[in-house]
Amino acid sequence: MNDAAPPALPTDASPRPVPAPQGLAPGVVANWLDWAAAELAAHSDSARADAETLLAELLGSARAQLRLRHDEALEAATVLRFASWIERRRNGEPVAYIVGRQGFWTLDLVIDTAVLIPRPDTETLVEWALSLLPAGTSGRVLDLGTGSGAIALAVASERPAASVLATDVSDAALDVARENARRHGIVSVHFRSGAWLAALSPDDGPFDLMVSNPPYIAEGDAHLAALRYEPRLALTSGIDGLDAIREIVREAQAHLKAGGWLLLEHGHDQGAAVRALLESAGFTAVETRKDFGSNDRVTGGRKP
Repeated sequence: MNDAAPPALPTDASPRPVPAPQGLAPGVVANWLDWAAAELAAHSDSARADAETLLAELLGSARAQLRLRHDEALEAATVLRFASWIERRRNGEPVAYIVGRQGFWTLDLVIDTAVLIPRPDTETLVEWALSLLPAGTSGRVLDLGTGSGAIALAVASERPAASVLATDVSDAALDVARENARRHGIVSVHFRSGAWLAALSPDDGPFDLMVSNPPYIAEGDAHLAALRYEPRLALTSGIDGLDAIREIVREAQAHLKAGGWLLLEHGHDQGAAVRALLESAGFTAVETRKDFGSNDRVTGGRKP
């Protein structure tokens, strides 16, 4: 526990209540934010932002508005829940899972531990996909391993005339994706259960565009410890992390139109390997695009 102490909790709350820090009024927003940031300092590189995001969620407020509420007293129920959320964050649980939602593209998505947390870097794939789908297009798009539906719904929100099929082997993930489609009123995305291209029926396709953010972390990778709250099925894929990508590349052309594209997200050090896989499978115009951190992130190729 950090040296910074929280305001006194109600007697039926946390077993760790101590007096308020000297000079701060007990029980007000500013006091609790300072305590929470100190509690998280050793566990998060964005401790203050995490604390503000969590408290803003509980107050039904935009994070930017908290500064106008620093002197506002918190109700006991809010204090209790905030303290429990901070404890969860101290234990490493991501903020997105605690609040149950995550922003991606222009969408606010509900999520739970059945799906990966959508990352900003995946928007690199969305941008490329949209550049291949002219506005007003009625093309057919396939999203393999849709998870929360982030990619499929982002594409459909920008290209409503397109027909999007989103698949996932996890029925729990598909439940999340369907709920996100319902919340955003997106009706052009259809969902199918199954593993990669095995989920397709004979009547599906051919597709103009195929996209996927598959698992690509190598089994035993040291980074997996930090991702322990996220579904392992959506993270790892074989000794080198490329098993799922190999399967998709091997089978994709049979379901693409001539001139259709396959876009794959991958790890920062896997660009060369994925390019080689696509070229060996006969794809042309193969290239890799970088994410917002200038790391190799998405590689694509075109069916001749």
